[in-house]
Amino acid sequence: MNQADPREIQTLQMYLNEYGQQIELMTQQLSMIEQQRLEGTAAIETLRAIQENADDTVLLPIGGGAYLRVKVLDAGHALVNVGADVSVERATADAVEYLEDRITELEALAKKVSGSVEQLQGQATEISRRLEATYRGARQAQAGQGGRS
Repeated sequence: MNQADPREIQTLQMYLNEYGQQIELMTQQLSMIEQQRLEGTAAIETLRAIQENADDTVLLPIGGGAYLRVKVLDAGHALVNVGADVSVERATADAVEYLEDRITELEALAKKVSGSVEQLQGQATEISRRLEATYRGARQAQAGQGGRS
């Protein structure tokens, strides 16, 4: 390689940028999945605590670190969001089971996304190596040392 092809360098840089953007998006997706998993776990713990609470009074978070003491009218049932802004009433045990299944699905999804991120990182690393080798070859050619491939 006597001279670096500017189109090849531009193409490699474009691919590297695209992989970087995809990795960033997938990393954000992983954060959202983890947040949903944590919320599901907290909901399960709360439902179980309400069932065990004798006086049916609980602390309800209202945001900003503020809570209200509220009286639970029906500890045997909960409303569960099943998607598309649709909530259904379920027995508390069924709601816990549904949330546990959802957490399992989220963990599987997180594993899949993590695998994709690792694959993209490997491809980005390979492109970086090719780009570096292309630059190195161009520098050697300019210095008069790169006449051999």
